[in-house]
Amino acid sequence: MATLRRILKTLSSSVLQSSRVTYESSGNYIKQFKPYKSTKLIALGTAGFGVLYFAKSFVKGNEKLLSFSFPWIVEAKDIKENVHKPHTRREARFQQFASLEYDGNVFMTPQDFLESVTEENPRPRIGRIKLSRSDLDGILKNTPSLSRGSDKLFRKLHDKGVISYTEYLFLLCVLTKPHSGFRIAFNMFDTDGNQMVDKREFLVNLKQEIVETTLLVHFFGKRGKDVLKYKDFHRFMENLQNEIIELEFLEFSKGLSTISEVEFARVILRYTNLDKGDVDTCIERVRQKFINEKGISFDEFHKFFQFLNNLDDFAIAMKMYTFSMHSISQEEFQRAVKVCTGYTLSPHIVDTVFQMFDVDGDGNLSHKEFISVMKDRLHRGARSHLMHNQNSWDAFKACVKQEMRSL
Repeated sequence: MATLRRILKTLSSSVLQSSRVTYESSGNYIKQFKPYKSTKLIALGTAGFGVLYFAKSFVKGNEKLLSFSFPWIVEAKDIKENVHKPHTRREARFQQFASLEYDGNVFMTPQDFLESVTEENPRPRIGRIKLSRSDLDGILKNTPSLSRGSDKLFRKLHDKGVISYTEYLFLLCVLTKPHSGFRIAFNMFDTDGNQMVDKREFLVNLKQEIVETTLLVHFFGKRGKDVLKYKDFHRFMENLQNEIIELEFLEFSKGLSTISEVEFARVILRYTNLDKGDVDTCIERVRQKFINEKGISFDEFHKFFQFLNNLDDFAIAMKMYTFSMHSISQEEFQRAVKVCTGYTLSPHIVDTVFQMFDVDGDGNLSHKEFISVMKDRLHRGARSHLMHNQNSWDAFKACVKQEMRSL
């Protein structure tokens, strides 16, 4: 029996060593093979040798069962790909929608970005497209200059563009900036104060590696020698905001000039953290109120979403207006909107919003709860690390830096 044990030990060592060399030479990342504790080996036969029999083994996921020349089967340890795991919700969403890969880095197309801010899930696909250097050069070659920018830029580029993760965070920040914050953002990019932002300043502020992207070529030209002036920066930010607003409106209007009050409520609530039951209740209140649909035009829709970018100013206005934090009327709501935006929302859209949030039916609105829910919506359910004072540069950079600290 002792002889048999020595033979088994020798065979085990020999087989595992030879299998390790064979398997590692195939390129897989396995350092050591060990049988699971539940694996039982039964020796059968005579003359001290016999046949080894595998009595029990279980296979997990995609692990491979290794068979060797001896009638011996050993289950490998977990085989895990060397894939970077996202540290934040934003990074996870970026990886979920990004469809390109170049030089080991993941990128979005402009279409990927649009879908990431307007859709719950990406379109079905099999893996990512791996770009060669010539593929990347071909994509960047057709990037339009700043002078050809428009509020349809991302839709026109479609899948002919590359967007890095830090640029994705930057673009998300752009979407939530009030117009009053455009100048502050530009001035902080302009580190030398010459009223122009060059490529170096832009890369330093975003902490981005020098990998040519569509945004860099659009801002600084194919040779990277152009500079970004405030008027161009302002136009880009305004165009991007308008493009997303128009895209969301068209999604629900189905080619018509208006969307229903119920569809407007769905757009407002679909990125909030409200429970499904609460969302359904809000929508049902709107449905009951507007049985005879009047519709909401794109101009009304556009003004309301521009107002959402001024929520911090609106909150200050409301706090100054009523220190008791009591519910407010539609007239009081309109006055606060006018103070912080300079324009007035249509009475119809204000009435629709009040129906969504007027739980007790008294015709008034808890503006504190409204602001909380709308901040969720504004930042698409991920405001915890993005909501800061909108009028400071630290706030603008925080939405990028906070995401990068964990990398």
